[in-house]
Amino acid sequence: MRANILAFAMGVGFLQTRGSLPPSALVVATLLGASAWLLWAGSRRQPAPLVWRALSLLACALLGVAWAALLAGQRLHERLPTEWESRDLQLVGVVAGLPQGFENGERFAFVVEAVEPPQARVPRRIMLSWYHGQRADEGHEAQSTALAAAPTIRPGERWRLTVRLKRPHGNANPHGFDYEAWLFERGLRATGYVRPKAVAQRLDDFVLRPGYAIERLREHIRGSFRAALPQAPYVGILAALAIGDQQAISPEQWRVFRQTGVTHLMSISGLHVTMVAALFAALVGWLWRRSERLMLLLPAPKAAIAAGWLAAFGYALLAGFAVPTQRTLYMLSVVALALWSGRNLGASRSLLLALLLVLLLDPWAVLSPGFWLSFAAVGVLFFVGTARVGERRGWRATLAHWGTTQWAVTVGTLPLLLLLFQQFSLVSPLANALAIPVVSFLVTPLALLFALTSWPPLLQLDHWLLSFLMVFLEWLARWPLWQQPAPPLAATLLALLGVLCLLLPRGFPARWTGLCLLLPALFWPAPRPVAGDAWVDVLDVGQGLAVVVRTAGHTLLYDTGPLYSAESDAGQRIVVPYLRATGVDRLDTLIVTHRDKDHSGGLVAIREALPIGRLLSSLPELEGERCMAGQAWEWDGVRFTMLHPDATDYPRKGGKTNNMSCVLRLENASGSVLLTSDIEARDEQQLLARAPELLHSDVLLVPHHGSGTSSTPAFIAGVGAREVIIPVGYRNRYQHPRPDVVARYAGSRVWRSDADGAVRVQLVGRVDLSSYRSDYRRYWQGQ
Repeated sequence: MRANILAFAMGVGFLQTRGSLPPSALVVATLLGASAWLLWAGSRRQPAPLVWRALSLLACALLGVAWAALLAGQRLHERLPTEWESRDLQLVGVVAGLPQGFENGERFAFVVEAVEPPQARVPRRIMLSWYHGQRADEGHEAQSTALAAAPTIRPGERWRLTVRLKRPHGNANPHGFDYEAWLFERGLRATGYVRPKAVAQRLDDFVLRPGYAIERLREHIRGSFRAALPQAPYVGILAALAIGDQQAISPEQWRVFRQTGVTHLMSISGLHVTMVAALFAALVGWLWRRSERLMLLLPAPKAAIAAGWLAAFGYALLAGFAVPTQRTLYMLSVVALALWSGRNLGASRSLLLALLLVLLLDPWAVLSPGFWLSFAAVGVLFFVGTARVGERRGWRATLAHWGTTQWAVTVGTLPLLLLLFQQFSLVSPLANALAIPVVSFLVTPLALLFALTSWPPLLQLDHWLLSFLMVFLEWLARWPLWQQPAPPLAATLLALLGVLCLLLPRGFPARWTGLCLLLPALFWPAPRPVAGDAWVDVLDVGQGLAVVVRTAGHTLLYDTGPLYSAESDAGQRIVVPYLRATGVDRLDTLIVTHRDKDHSGGLVAIREALPIGRLLSSLPELEGERCMAGQAWEWDGVRFTMLHPDATDYPRKGGKTNNMSCVLRLENASGSVLLTSDIEARDEQQLLARAPELLHSDVLLVPHHGSGTSSTPAFIAGVGAREVIIPVGYRNRYQHPRPDVVARYAGSRVWRSDADGAVRVQLVGRVDLSSYRSDYRRYWQGQ
């Protein structure tokens, strides 16, 4: 059975790496054929030959592929047609979840009940943003500073709204977060925003449905937390532990949690759900044994199991029944059924049955890092927690066992942390040794008690306890993180084998070989171009620009990406994680081409994360050097030349910031790349007049995202690029690139970051371009 479940899981995982789904007829035939074979093979009484056993494993793997494809096809069937993107639609529906606030607005899930015009096709579940001001989409260059009166949006309300929608779309970069996969797993098949100054009418104050009632209860509890401790610094953490609402946790607090490796504790994780189930089971079991009548009605162990499962189910509902919480509930359900039946399934069989149930109900779980980390942690605990002969008793043994558990979980999840996040906290064992019992057995139960009773002294006591823990964590957060390039999959698998060796019982021979197997993942060198070559990565940062240039021994960053909100920017979300995953721990040169926030928005985050050797910009208020035409340097056989702005451009006043964009050309023996930022027609004419011989390049970064103010025919002819790259956001507010501008590049091959994701240019013997979406195509992308 174990091997069959693993084969099924491998089939499900294989399907999630495909760029397209198999034909529906083949899916149905595979489901029927594989199921029939397994039923026939299972009905045989005599032991099956090895070949038949191998065929059964193959059938289980094919069954996993077909099952995942069947569910994926059903979800893909509900999509937003391209002809209804970015068009005004009037929807009637219900606010299905707890609204999450962000800068100047709120975001919420919306269940569509009716649409106008009737011929429009809209997915049933969508994600909407309601801005409390005028968006630039409405025809203005910048968002209005005068905010409109924000309506109160509550779960369970029925609204009539005028919206504009688009298909799910996210930035596509190596080692980046797949927002499209996140939306797809949650069944949110379109995103959009509410149109200001259009129809927005509340039709019903509450729609009576069980799910909406739970969301309304969560909103009430969130309000009670805020009312009881309105100015408390950690009340957001307490609310997150009670109802799963993390919006009030500050970025600084998240930084402390990441630095100390306790992020998993500050949300409703599997640990908390399991803890609540265990506490309720113990309490009900103790009370049940006090009643002879109840004992005759139902044995106390079964009553405790039922109470524990019901408590876990209730806590999962209170947490919004998020996907990670659902996975934990499925795992607990398997264990509860096994205990209820009185069968001892064993640790490995229980874990694999839980895996099977999770993948049957949610085959996209394999896309989540939390899925792998949670199963790895539970598997490690089972592995080291197996009873051993001669195990000691007493407080010393308990303390030793607790230390062993922390060591095992830290080492056991290390390879996955390196693969998925390229970092881990050196102080994580110490931080978790205190944080796990405090949060699990004190802070979380008190937060839940307050949620049930709304008695302020409970929350005040809880906040006081959490404050002491935060002082300890903030002290530990001063220690550095271990950061390194992402190891390849082969090194990760080797490290997992090494972990198993290290965690074998004491006395097992040659356990030290596990450390040797772990070393490649810990010290895998980052790939770099050889001397004379260059890699240029145009990252997909949306409507903005960030370009990473690497030579054999140096790294240059050209612009830092956009500022998304007051608390989020491309430097923090995309550029720094990419640099860390590729082994860049220092920038030799950073160029901030001009002041616009879509190019300089990530500057602060990048400067905080990495040392910078040289800073070039056109911003007078920014320390460092000003970029000027004529500046040149050479790294590892690659020559860099600054072409714009000229020194005479700086004294001018009244010009656009775009006109001061730093233009950089890099070349080697293989070819050349011209990076133009946001220059406009006037600047293109100056370049043609000042240095026409330096403009000719093999690859051109299209000026100003394909705006109509740039890319004059004379400039395009002067550059003569065979490949052009347009950094642009999907269906962006400025409608870049202009169709007539794209038509001017008809003689070149055009790459677009909104369609192709990150684009890599390799000057390695020849000019070679590739895109992330082409190399790592997934069936849900663009759907």
